[in-house]
Parts: sequence; C-alpha cells; structure tokens
Amino acid sequence: MKLLRQIGSLVFVLGLFIAIFAGMPWYVFVADDPVVPWWLRIAVLGLLGGILLVLLTVALEQRKQKRPTEVSPATESDDRILLLNSDSVPGRKTHEILDLVQGHTVFAIWLGKDLSAIIRLILGGELTEYTEMMGRAREVATNRMIIRAAKLGADAIVNIRYTTTSVVGSAAELLVYGTAVKLDP
Repeated sequence: MKLLRQIGSLVFVLGLFIAIFAGMPWYVFVADDPVVPWWLRIAVLGLLGGILLVLLTVALEQRKQKRPTEVSPATESDDRILLLNSDSVPGRKTHEILDLVQGHTVFAIWLGKDLSAIIRLILGGELTEYTEMMGRAREVATNRMIIRAAKLGADAIVNIRYTTTSVVGSAAELLVYGTAVKLDP
C-alpha cells in the first residue's frame, strides 16, 4: 500500500512539473494551435491520477487501521553516555560540569509525502509522514549531541530538552540540548 502511495505521489509530482514547466511555455508560444499535444495530456492525467491513487491508498490504510498503534522509536545512543532529562544522575555525584552540548537538524519531506499528509488531514488520522520525519530528526539531533559530549569525555548528559520550530512549509527544525558532565566513579 505504501509503495502504491509513493508511486501515486511520484506520478503526481512528475505530472505537475511537466504541466507547469513544459505545458505553460507550450501554451504561451503555440496558443494559436488548439490541439493539445499527447505529452501534455499524459502529464495532466498523471497529475490527476496520482492524486486519486494517493487518496485511495490513504483511505484504504485508514480503513485497515481502526485504531492507531503506538510504536516506540528505536533510539541509537552511545552506551557509555547516560541521557537524562533530570538535573542529576541518581546514585552518582557529578564530578565536573563540562559544557552545554547540543544537536541540531532541519528535516523536510518531499512534496509527494506532503500530498499524502494533506489528504490525511482531510480524512483524519495520524500524519505518519510527519511522525516518521520528526522521529528521524530526533534521532539525528540526539546522535549529534552525543558525539559532541563524547568529544568532551562526558559520562552523562543531564537536563536534556527538545525544541522544534516550523521553518517553512513542511520543514521542521529540531534542537536538542543538555549539560555534559563527568561523574564520580
């Protein structure tokens, strides 16, 4: 089902770009010829067919998923560095505060997935395209923060916080930050 939705999204995007970047100039320069060329007809049909295919696959997926299931994202972290959102490590004393460490990324989804999400907005349900995007962004930003802490020789990162901001359209900025510390043995 996901493959069909991606194919529909790709056909839509191709049809849209051909219609805009080839069809519009053709119309401007050959406006006196009323016959629409075959390639422009295929592009417009692809554009409409792509939207229809995405709409149908999203609707079928939602029929299958009566209730959403919670999926916990797998996080990759350095086993040597503890990650906590509290200000201290229980049972361990902080030996040295090293520095503020952060990880940062800006993620976006391509127009085809954005189209799927727009249709899902109309029909209702979880916007899985954005959920997946933000999950990947969180992993990337967290791993970048861990790498910075490892370079400082940290044992833990405490007081971790995440913040997100919409940049433009379907692009989102994700920032994670915390305090890198050395712990007593």
